[in-house]
Amino acid sequence: MTQPAALAARHKYMTETPIPALIGALSVPTIISMMVTNLYNMADTFFVGRISTQATAAVGVVLPVMNIIQAVGFFCGHGSGNYLSRKLGAGEMREAEEMAATGFTLAFLMGGGILLGGLLKLEALSYALGATDTIVRDTQDYMRIILYAAPLMTSQIVVNNQLRYQGSAIYAMVGLVSGAVLNIGLDPLFIFVFGMGVSGAAWATTLSQCVSFCILLFGSTRGPNLHLRSRNIRLNAHYLLQVVNGGSPSLFRNGLMSLSTVMLNHMAGTLGGDAAIAGMSVVNRVMLFANSALIGFGQGFQPVCSYNYGAGLHGRVKDAYKFCVKYGTLFLVFLAIVSSAYAEAIVRFFRSDPEVIAIGGFALRWQMATLPLNALFTLSNMMLQSIGKGVRATVIASARSGLFLIPSLLILARLLGLLGVQIAQPCADICAFLLTVPLTWSVWRGLNNARSIIR
Repeated sequence: MTQPAALAARHKYMTETPIPALIGALSVPTIISMMVTNLYNMADTFFVGRISTQATAAVGVVLPVMNIIQAVGFFCGHGSGNYLSRKLGAGEMREAEEMAATGFTLAFLMGGGILLGGLLKLEALSYALGATDTIVRDTQDYMRIILYAAPLMTSQIVVNNQLRYQGSAIYAMVGLVSGAVLNIGLDPLFIFVFGMGVSGAAWATTLSQCVSFCILLFGSTRGPNLHLRSRNIRLNAHYLLQVVNGGSPSLFRNGLMSLSTVMLNHMAGTLGGDAAIAGMSVVNRVMLFANSALIGFGQGFQPVCSYNYGAGLHGRVKDAYKFCVKYGTLFLVFLAIVSSAYAEAIVRFFRSDPEVIAIGGFALRWQMATLPLNALFTLSNMMLQSIGKGVRATVIASARSGLFLIPSLLILARLLGLLGVQIAQPCADICAFLLTVPLTWSVWRGLNNARSIIR
């Protein structure tokens, strides 16, 4: 089949397949991708936890740097992916191809900037992120190696998202899962067999990211997917503004998550020492994993949303949104019940220190209490982002980890000490939910009322 014929077949598939079947086909690979990706992020915490509480804390301190790298990748990936998907839906191939190449190039350049800036200020950055004198050496060892892969990590996130927005969710999954499985295998090999300690965990992550990058880049040159070509790079105002509009929600969400994590590390370290940093770091990793299935579900929804919005099929956008919110909420309710019942056991799996278990188990149970609210504001953010409502999407994306979490940490930590740090996130979740409803409802009402196609 020629590429034009394959693109026409994909257009029919994206605009005529019943919503439940389409979202199921696109979301299952992305759910697997997200869960396995977060599983190998947790693998570092698990295997490093076998070393010491200080090593666990050091890996947690570097988490904001990982979030910043991911923030840049998703900024360029979602910004370019949303736009090219809408253009494919509208049949405008040239602009879609130019955006694909531009988004990739921008991500690689920004990743290079993170690499250089981080290495130049490594020690100062370690302390700024919340490292104490007892963990600063491990923090620097881990972060230095992670930074080496920053350009490849940012650009592989872009390729993954561009493939997903074109409907190639399965190949995007293969690229991510291959690196994740490799990481899980390399962690114990480097840490224990080769005796590399914390540095071994970092090298396992870095090498795995490089493998994912190569696989995903290869996929962008095959089949009906848009091919990345240097002649299509357009670093001009038009495309950069489109990346900003579509990618700012992801940048703010992950960037503010990094800032709030830094604040949490500082406050936890001041109020409870290394054990508190380690306990809250474990909780953060567990929450990222708990949300990964929802985010994967939403990432299967996003190409359906942007593609059909570009094709003018607003009824399919609304049906897809309702379908995802309903089943996303039900899933999170189930997950919250199970995780709350076994909160201490979950933390103990990563670190057997009684103080870490007590602090982390209590915080995890509180965060699970508001976990089901994540479905509405996460999927609302993704819908608004996918249809080009960048300002509203950015506000919602900023709410949970920034607009409300940072003030909650500052106020509650002052009033309640370590308890305030432990309960700040659920308080922020409630406020984010209340903000999301009116911001989404007005846009929802503006979409035309096409006949429902869910069956």
